[in-house]
Amino acid sequence: MKDLKNPILEMTRRRFLSATASIGSGAALSAAGMSTVGLQGAFAAEPEKPKEIIVRAWGGSWVDSLKAGVSDSFTKLTGIAVRHDLTEDNEIQPKVWAAVAQKRVPPIHVNWDTTTNATKSALRGVTEDLSDLSNLATVTELAKPVGLDGYPIVNTYGYVYVLAYRPSAFPDGPPTSWKALLDPKFKGRIALYNDGIGFHFPAQVAGGGKIEDIPGNMQPAWDFITKVKDQRPLLGEDPDFTNWFQNGEIDLACTISTNAREAKKNGVDIKWVVPEEGAKFETDGLWIPKGLPENELYWAKQYINHALTKDAQQVWLDGLGLPGVVSGLTPPADLVGDPSYPTTPEDFKHLIRVSNKIQVENESAWFGKFKAIMQS
Repeated sequence: MKDLKNPILEMTRRRFLSATASIGSGAALSAAGMSTVGLQGAFAAEPEKPKEIIVRAWGGSWVDSLKAGVSDSFTKLTGIAVRHDLTEDNEIQPKVWAAVAQKRVPPIHVNWDTTTNATKSALRGVTEDLSDLSNLATVTELAKPVGLDGYPIVNTYGYVYVLAYRPSAFPDGPPTSWKALLDPKFKGRIALYNDGIGFHFPAQVAGGGKIEDIPGNMQPAWDFITKVKDQRPLLGEDPDFTNWFQNGEIDLACTISTNAREAKKNGVDIKWVVPEEGAKFETDGLWIPKGLPENELYWAKQYINHALTKDAQQVWLDGLGLPGVVSGLTPPADLVGDPSYPTTPEDFKHLIRVSNKIQVENESAWFGKFKAIMQS
């Protein structure tokens, strides 16, 4: 994790600035409608409780949301403190892998991770099986990791890489295609992630290719990205997009919907669309590394089980503006009907979702190809 002296600058990947509500005392640990009192009584006969469990999380408002929605209510129900480890996901990964390989107790109990990163760990065999979590019986299909057997990971919400734009730059109406990035008037005024994440798949379609050809033939994507490169795009991370829009330096960007929404909440004149070619849809999830003492494994599973309840998800995801994996969640008022907040099968028809296994096997090469194009 980077130095946290500046809480804005430390937030990479999907960080944003927002305040979240605190959770009410009635959150239940089961989606089946059991009362808090009943659950606490059930806990009395369970394995010994550790003093704390350690949950790796992203910093800033991401951890604030997790704390408000999941961790605080878990502690209230169980008496187990939750410590949030803000080590970056890519930094904690080799530490967990090494601990499992050396049969040491891992440094965390629960990892909040991108599903793609988590899939790397699952394929390596370092994740615990979560298929016995009782609340899996009540979650939507989104909770199931694509391309993997069982539940070595539980997806907890989804997000979309949208085309964010400055309305004043589009007086005749919003852009309808990713090809808007090629308009000469936007030269030097567009932004992408510095590894192209979120952009490879729509670039494949915008370049005349098919999603079904991924990963075998992605030349259409590289051809389109080469054209975008000639537009001199700004390359950065989430905080950069907010700053660039705020300072009037860009008019278009491929970014996560959460970041665009937060920029808007911070007073930036910004809107976003899912273009006609579609937009990448991704998920994050929770998983547990192998090697925990039996009692700690039990309570780590209970933490994830709790994160799959309606009450916990409602508060956790309200601040993030993201669709969860529990039916009946109330969307934030500003996102009702927004294509970046998919809730129906029709919504998902306009989004691009590729197996995480395929992404794991090819992502490093895709990132390398993107960077090579941009540096050529």
